[in-house]
Amino acid sequence: MNTTYRTVPAVSAAPAEPAAPAAPAAPAELAAQVAGIVLVPGDEGYDAERSGFQAGHRHRPSVIVGAAGAADVAAAVRWARANGLPVSVQSTGHGLSAATVGGLLISTRRMDEVRVDAEAHTAWAGAGALWADVIEAAAPYGLAPVNGSSPGVGVVGYTLGGGLGILGREFGYASDRVRRVEVVTADGALRRVTAEHDAGLFRALLGGGHGLGVVTGLEFGLVPVERVYGGQLVFGADLMDEALATYLAWTEELPDALTSSVGLIAYPDIPVVPGHLRGRHLAQIRIAYTGPAEEGERLVAPLRAVGPRVADTLREMPYTESHTIHQDPETPHAYDGDGILLSGLDAAELRTVTALTGPDAPLMTVVQLNHLGGALATGGGSVGHRDARYLLRLLSPLDGTDTGTVRALHAEVRTALASRAAGRSVNFLFGEHGDEAADAYEPEVYARLARAKAAYDPENLFRA
Repeated sequence: MNTTYRTVPAVSAAPAEPAAPAAPAAPAELAAQVAGIVLVPGDEGYDAERSGFQAGHRHRPSVIVGAAGAADVAAAVRWARANGLPVSVQSTGHGLSAATVGGLLISTRRMDEVRVDAEAHTAWAGAGALWADVIEAAAPYGLAPVNGSSPGVGVVGYTLGGGLGILGREFGYASDRVRRVEVVTADGALRRVTAEHDAGLFRALLGGGHGLGVVTGLEFGLVPVERVYGGQLVFGADLMDEALATYLAWTEELPDALTSSVGLIAYPDIPVVPGHLRGRHLAQIRIAYTGPAEEGERLVAPLRAVGPRVADTLREMPYTESHTIHQDPETPHAYDGDGILLSGLDAAELRTVTALTGPDAPLMTVVQLNHLGGALATGGGSVGHRDARYLLRLLSPLDGTDTGTVRALHAEVRTALASRAAGRSVNFLFGEHGDEAADAYEPEVYARLARAKAAYDPENLFRA
């Protein structure tokens, strides 16, 4: 199933990279075992196959298997293990974390089957399916998935990291709705795991699943949502402090049916930026509410009372248009980022963040503050720090900027919020972060994930 959001080769500049090591064994042996394609450096299609939305951190594998199905994934894992190669996996490449040099990359983008069981309110998504695919398939039945703000993100990678959606306060993390996982573990076995069968692995995969195997598909619950009231209230720099202070106070008493976030963007004064945004520092308050539009209007009244908006796009819309709320970029580019879970936040602390990342910052950094709580605070699996009140996300482009400079600025923000920090959000740690990933979980959860890793991948085959 193809959509307009399907991944295309990256178009923005990415850091120079060395060539990948040659494959240690003839790939013809592997090609005879799979129905999909097998590529090595220098082959036509190699660069396109390893490219995704994230152009700043890219795998440089010795061998790529473009898997046509679960059997190909299992064969590739067995071959890699027999040849002493680490295995990495990529569908869309949005959340690429540790980029590997050498080894075998399994590309799952062709495994994009989506099936909806309208009576059971469930969907099945293959490892290459995008949220756009699921939204489109579920809409005719008055159903929707618990997807994120960008429909071009892959279902599986998003869900394995928890999956913070635009309706998260009402319906929880995407991983909370998973009913069945099909996964190839390091022994090359295809396992079908549920809360009743292989429960330990099932629990570990839901929020802590990266590095435990190659998930080939998921079955998950859908929600009865056909339309939402949503959009943006955008304020300029003159009202930013008042708008942010009002927003923080406003989130203290909201129904769970309303999920919101704030985006802070200092647009550079360069020709590629649209004229009405060029050189402006804006606060974008994003709203998604499943209640009546009239009630939505009443709820957002305190925000509108702040003053004139640069834009006000709030409206009732079919869920199939919910991607317009955040208006995430669709063009692949190079970026690095971090995600800090916070126990709380006050207006003075948020002003410090805007000062560090605003027009006077040494580099462009997009900030997003997500209001958590509600159903996000409950549930099982391995999602960490569910008691956090906010998530602060930092995203900086890498075009012309080295990773060290970006992370130094992000570290300044983390230091300013150190007294509030509850941990990190694993889905928003881009690039290699080493031991910092442990901050995404409470110690007891991390220990349980380590036991699962030792049980299902003792040789660390999935080391990315």
